[in-house]
Amino acid sequence: MEIPLLPDIVTILGLSVVVILIFQKFKLPTILGFLITGVVAGPHGLSLVKASHEVEVLSEIGVILLLFIIGLEFSLKSLAAIKKAVFLGGSIQVLLTIGSAGLIAYLMDYSIVEATFIGFLFSLSSTAIVLNLLQSKGDINSPHGKVTLAVLIFQDIIVVPMMLLVPILAGKADNISFTLLALVIKTLLVVAFVIIAARYIFPKLLFEVAKTRSRELFILTIVVTCFAIAWLTSSIGLSLPLGAFIAGLIISESDYSHQATSQILPFREIFTSFFFVSIGMLLDLSFFFDHFMIIIGFTAVCFVLKGVIAAMAGLALKYPPRVAIMVGLALFQVGEFAFILSKVGIDNGLMDAITNQYFLSISILSMALTPFALLSSEKILKLFTKTQLSKGLAKFSYWNKTTDDLENLESITDHLIIIGYGINGRNMAMTAKNANIPYVIIEMNAETVKQEKAKGEPILFGDASSPFILEHVQIWKARVAVVAISDALTTKKIVTAIRGICQTVYIIVRTRYISEIPVNLSLGADDVISEEFETSIEIFTRVLNKYLVPEGQIEDLVRDIRVDNHKMLRPRTGYEVSKLNIPNLNIASVTVVKGSGVEGKTLEGAAIRKNHGVNVVSIQRNGDFLTDLNGETLLLENDIIYIMGTPDLISSFNKLIKA
Repeated sequence: MEIPLLPDIVTILGLSVVVILIFQKFKLPTILGFLITGVVAGPHGLSLVKASHEVEVLSEIGVILLLFIIGLEFSLKSLAAIKKAVFLGGSIQVLLTIGSAGLIAYLMDYSIVEATFIGFLFSLSSTAIVLNLLQSKGDINSPHGKVTLAVLIFQDIIVVPMMLLVPILAGKADNISFTLLALVIKTLLVVAFVIIAARYIFPKLLFEVAKTRSRELFILTIVVTCFAIAWLTSSIGLSLPLGAFIAGLIISESDYSHQATSQILPFREIFTSFFFVSIGMLLDLSFFFDHFMIIIGFTAVCFVLKGVIAAMAGLALKYPPRVAIMVGLALFQVGEFAFILSKVGIDNGLMDAITNQYFLSISILSMALTPFALLSSEKILKLFTKTQLSKGLAKFSYWNKTTDDLENLESITDHLIIIGYGINGRNMAMTAKNANIPYVIIEMNAETVKQEKAKGEPILFGDASSPFILEHVQIWKARVAVVAISDALTTKKIVTAIRGICQTVYIIVRTRYISEIPVNLSLGADDVISEEFETSIEIFTRVLNKYLVPEGQIEDLVRDIRVDNHKMLRPRTGYEVSKLNIPNLNIASVTVVKGSGVEGKTLEGAAIRKNHGVNVVSIQRNGDFLTDLNGETLLLENDIIYIMGTPDLISSFNKLIKA
C-alpha cells in the first residue's frame, strides 16, 4: 500500500540532510539549510515536491510545536527578573520598527492599514537563528546577549496580539468596538484559564502521570494538552499557535516543564523543518533574480534601519555603544514568526502576492546574512571606534558616568577592583569583604547596580573599557583588578584600557575557553583563568581521588600543569602514567537489605572478609557513623556499610548482598 505523501517526505528530508551537511561544513545555521531546501525542492525551483498543500499542513503542526516549546521555556519568574530589558528594550525596538517600516511602506503608496501590517512583519527577528548563534559563540550571558534575548522574548510575546489584531486591521469585524471588547473578554478568559490550570489542574494531573513512571503516558499527556488547548482557542476564534503557546505556558509553571521540553523537542525539530522548508518553497526564484537589485536595496535598508533601532534599544537600557551595536547586528533580520504572521495577513487581504514575494526575498536574504554579520562584529566595532561619532559618544554619553560618587573613593588605595558582578564577581566581593580588603565593583547592569548599592555594596555603574571609569576608581592606586565578565571581546578591551593607564596593577582575567588565554596575556593580563581549564583540572582531580591516588601525587601533577604556562593537558610522553601510582582498590557503600544473607549477623558471623575478600571500614546507622567495629558488631537491615577492596570483589559482593 502506497502512502501518497511518503515520496515527498523522503525527498524533503533526504535533500535537507545533504544541504545541512554542507551548511555545517561552513558553520551556518540549519534553519537556513531548510530554507534553501525549500527553494530547491519547491515549485519555483526543481519542482521535486508535488504535495505542497500536505507539506503546508505538516508545517502548521511545526508552528504549533514551536510555540508550545516557547511557552514551555517561557517563565514568568525569569521574565520578572529582566522585565525592564524585556518591556523597555523590546517595546522600543518593536514600536520604532513598526513606525519606521510602516512610514516607508506608506510613502510607497500602501494604505495606512497595509503599511502598519508591513511594520508588524519587519519588527520581528529570528529567535531560532539568533539564539543558536549566540549559544554557539558562548555569548548568551554577555551584555549584548542578555539584551538581545530580552528583545526576542518581547517579540515572541507581542506576535500573539499582532495575530489577533490582523482581522481588525483588515476590517473583517463589522463592529470594531464590539470586536475589541470581545477580544478583551477572550483575553481575560484565557488569562484566567492559564492561572487556574497552571496552579490547580495540571500540576496535580502531571504528578499523577509522573507517578506511573510511564514515559509513553507522559509524552501522550503532554501532546494531548498541547493540541487540545490549541484546538480550544481556535474554536473560540483565537489562533492555533496562541493555544499552543498557552499550553506551554501552563506546563512551564509545573515541576515537569524541563522533562516535557526534552520529550517534545525531537517532534518539534522534525515538524519545524517542514515549516522552514515550506517557507523556502514559497520563494519565486525568477521573481528574486528579476528584481534582484531592488531586493538587495530593501535588504540593505532593513539591515540599517532595524540594526540602528535595535541599537537604540540597547542605548536606552544604558549599555555602551559597542554593546548596542552588537544588539543591532544580532536583530536586523526578519524572523520566522513574521512568516506565520504574513500568512494571517494574506488570508485577511492585507498583503498581495507581489508584496509577499518581496517580503519573502528580503526575509530569507536577511536571515542568510545574520551569521556573517555576527562573525564580522569585531571588525565592524573596530571601524566604528575610529569614527567621530564613537569618540563623541565615548566622551559625553551617560553610560560613562557613575550613578553617584562613593564617599571614600578618592582616598582609597591598595584596593581591589572587581569588573562584573555575576557569580564570580559576587564571590570575589564576599571574599574581599570577609578578608577586610577594600574593593570597588564596576557593573554595566543598571538594575543590579541599584539593587546592590541599596545593600551597601561599593558598586558603580559604568563601562570598564572606558578610561573615564578606570580613572574614577583610581586604577593606578589599586593592587589587583579582576575582570570577571562573560564577554570575550569586552574583556580584551578592558585589559587594553587598563594597561593604557597603569602598568603596576595586577590583572586577573576570567575567560571561558583555553584559546582566549594567549591573547589576554599578550594584551597585558598577568593571570588568565579559564573555566574550561579549571573544570578539566577539577574533573581529573576527582577521578584520581576515586582511584585512591595519593593526594601528594595529584597536587604535583596539578602544579606541573599550571607551571607549564597553561599549555593545557597536551600529550606528554608517559609522564602522568609512569609517575602516578594507581592502586587497584576502591571504596564503596552498600545497603543491607532484609534476607540478604548478612542481615542480623555479626561481622564475625558474616565473615565478609574471609568469604568475599572485602573489608568493612565503617557502618552508617540512623545517620550515625560507627567506626569502632569488632567481631560482635551486628549488621542490621538498612545499615549502610562502607567496604574497601578491588573493583571486581566489590562488584561481586554488591550483587550478592542485593540478591
